[in-house]
Amino acid sequence: MSFKKVIGQADTKQHLVEMVHQNKLAHALLFLGKEGSGALPMAMAFAQYVVCDKVNRAGTPDPGPSLFGEAEPAMEPVLMNDACGECPSCMKAQQMMHPDIHFSYPVIPRKPGDKPLSTDYITEWREFCGQYPYGNVYDWLQFIGAENKQGNITAYECNDIIRKLNLKSFESGFKILVLWMPEYLGNEGNKLLKLIEEPPPDTLFILVAENEAQILATILSRTQLVKIPALTTNEITEALSSRANLQPDQARQIASIASGNYREALQLMNHAGEDWISLVREWLNAVLKNGPIAQVKWVDEVSKLGREKQKQFLRYFNHLLEQAIRLQAMGPDAVHLPETEKDFASRLNKLSGYAQQEAIIKELDNAAYYIERNANAKMLFHALTIKLYHILATRQTLTVL
Repeated sequence: MSFKKVIGQADTKQHLVEMVHQNKLAHALLFLGKEGSGALPMAMAFAQYVVCDKVNRAGTPDPGPSLFGEAEPAMEPVLMNDACGECPSCMKAQQMMHPDIHFSYPVIPRKPGDKPLSTDYITEWREFCGQYPYGNVYDWLQFIGAENKQGNITAYECNDIIRKLNLKSFESGFKILVLWMPEYLGNEGNKLLKLIEEPPPDTLFILVAENEAQILATILSRTQLVKIPALTTNEITEALSSRANLQPDQARQIASIASGNYREALQLMNHAGEDWISLVREWLNAVLKNGPIAQVKWVDEVSKLGREKQKQFLRYFNHLLEQAIRLQAMGPDAVHLPETEKDFASRLNKLSGYAQQEAIIKELDNAAYYIERNANAKMLFHALTIKLYHILATRQTLTVL
């Protein structure tokens, strides 16, 4: 993968290029970015950039005489801002088959008693990265059929990493390890400390993480941080328009809800036909007007949607609340929404004030967090319904939304 295929992140790309050309490249980097920011695609693009034949030869012409016996004039170094994509090294890196670029990621045993390694799943890994480069670890584990099993980067994997990185490089002069989700390294990750602290020559570690707090402190302290910021609304809008062929208005609407998460934007695009606004309306009417029987019925329906759709729904409700706050603070001219959503946001402002809306947003965020961790959906939405009632009780209305 080349830098040009990574959405946005122009400043980060330039920073990485300058690190290479100014010879300031640390031997252990931590690419830290939230889900959907593109930390993994960036890491793969950077690995390809490092091994690219033309990048490594740029600005180093043959110092010998010219055909006419005269010395060649000195050349200024050529700063290549991206891998060429054409040399043998780039072709292998794009197919994730370069012998000097190794990958490590959470895996599961194929059968009880197995000691799984990342290389056991390399075929699936190549296919996953090709189809879902902005996917998260849940997507990956479902892709390999983990169901409810917990993925891990095991002690056996750590031993295999040590073995591979102590071998000589095959082609590029570099040995690179892209370790995705170091959060899944338990205490066995300490096996890697000596290798990270005193690596063999021309060895590069690229750790790709989402949550800094879940990484072993002993590993964290030995890496140089490269922050991958959330994507902007404009970057996601452009990507949806050019890559998914969405109309600009629809792309911008989805991008504004996705909050910098391109994976979420793709999920929203796939569920664009869902009538989330009607589901929100039914919920609020059940909470404020129709009573417990309607609430139980609504919870039963939403608990059958499946985890991804439940998260989409909660995120959409959050989006409406954020637009309602913006509508109150800045007026209708500052909010660019379809009329149905703008009207609904106005109605939300009649139901609740700033403090209540912020409280609801917090509860919805917490609910999405617990859904991601396999909370019981029926119990969660029952509890959320009760909390929603208490938050809105001071400005309760019987008006149908």
